[in-house]
Amino acid sequence: MASTTPVPARTTFQGNDRLLLGIVLGVVTFWLFAGSMGTVAPNVLNEINGAYSDPAKKVWDHPLISPDAMNLAVSITALFSGMFIVIAGGLADRIGRVRISLLGNGLSILGALLIVFAAGPVALPLMLAGRAVQGLSAACIMPATMALVKTYWDGPGRQRAVSMWSIGSWGGSGLASILGGYVATFAGWRWIFIAAIVVSALSIMLMWGTPESRVVQAGPRRFDLPGVLVFVVAILSLMIVLIFGSKIGWGSPVTLGLLVVAVVGIIALVRLERRSANPFIDLALFKNRTFTGATVSNFLLNGNIGMLLVTQQLLQLAGGMKASDAGLLTLGYAVTIIAFIRVGEKLLQRFGPRRPMIWGSGIVGIAVILLMPTNLLLGQYQWFAIVAYALFGLGLAFYATPSTDAALANLPADKAGTGSGIYKMASSLGSAIGAAISLAVFTALGSTGAQFVGDVLTNHGRTDNIDLRQAAVVALVFNLLMVVVAIASIMMTVPKGREDSSTGK
Repeated sequence: MASTTPVPARTTFQGNDRLLLGIVLGVVTFWLFAGSMGTVAPNVLNEINGAYSDPAKKVWDHPLISPDAMNLAVSITALFSGMFIVIAGGLADRIGRVRISLLGNGLSILGALLIVFAAGPVALPLMLAGRAVQGLSAACIMPATMALVKTYWDGPGRQRAVSMWSIGSWGGSGLASILGGYVATFAGWRWIFIAAIVVSALSIMLMWGTPESRVVQAGPRRFDLPGVLVFVVAILSLMIVLIFGSKIGWGSPVTLGLLVVAVVGIIALVRLERRSANPFIDLALFKNRTFTGATVSNFLLNGNIGMLLVTQQLLQLAGGMKASDAGLLTLGYAVTIIAFIRVGEKLLQRFGPRRPMIWGSGIVGIAVILLMPTNLLLGQYQWFAIVAYALFGLGLAFYATPSTDAALANLPADKAGTGSGIYKMASSLGSAIGAAISLAVFTALGSTGAQFVGDVLTNHGRTDNIDLRQAAVVALVFNLLMVVVAIASIMMTVPKGREDSSTGK
């Protein structure tokens, strides 16, 4: 019987700034451009569906894309990324991390083109297909580029590369609302995705010619098709419930049946992966407590993107703000996350990953609390939003590099792509599920006319939008709970003190 022990391929190549810039630009195509869809969703609906038949109620006669379908388009990119990122990470280990990174950029160009041409009767299928392809693009780029960082940089150089990588992802998400809002207002939302095509092409040019990095297999390796199929069915069922549950009916047989499929599928997946010789999700990696803590908290903090999406839509729908004006309020988010990511790196070097991860999560929790007084007048609430968004960026900046480096440092060399895929799957699924739940709560409760918070918050100003304002509070409470659980997971799993970044000890 042939041996299946993987052997890391040897290389003398050292990472350089040209490759690092190409990696960062590839990462940016997802977080900056694809990530702006949540902010510009109202612009997309208005442009594709045309004028309202009833402007007061914001209803179209024959919408080509419904609000529920738009919520799906917002979430489906992170969903597809999360579903296939581990597969792509495993492929990167086997056939080459550079190849998979270039493939991801090519898919980014294809997905953006489909979205650019979304109009008329084919608007919805092209929009959903383009967003799904963008998710596949991210699934390729994220783990492959993380594995390249682990392979071609060491020690402080790797921590710097991780910081730059984090600026591309967290910083890109920070600028997404501003870029999306201004481009949608002054040039048209389609130009966001035209810009994505240009950036993806630049990334390909900069990464082209990089020596390949892959794991040399000493024998055949079977693909875990049963695990993949069970995972996809379970996650799709869960997302359909989260996005369309209010429309189908939370107590309907269809919704309950899909929920059962999701729960049973996840249980079956764990059992399958434990028995598989070549599992789709290598559960053995979670025996390392630090990797587990970094991955779980990463999932939960990424879910807090729902906080930003809900409040951005609240400002536009209840406050009557333009997308560009609402997006401008997030400037502090972008500035602090980019300015302080290197500070997170220094905190990692001085204290180890545990403390800055907890500090960052706590600051995110404060940001959520500051956004809860939706009862205030618009002028007052804007100031709360400005401070909260800035703190959101600061918290993520403290958290990003320590968490990412902790995960990478605790991965075996032959599992760099697969492990990175699991870590980034946590990011993508966290974003998808967090955004879906937050938007589902906000959309469902905001259209009932009920006051779910009662008289706890005394509303000021207009009274025709109280349901939206209180629905946002409920969604924000959910985000705060995720932060609390994230902090608890870090405290239980990530050890105190510093780790050697090259050995993980």
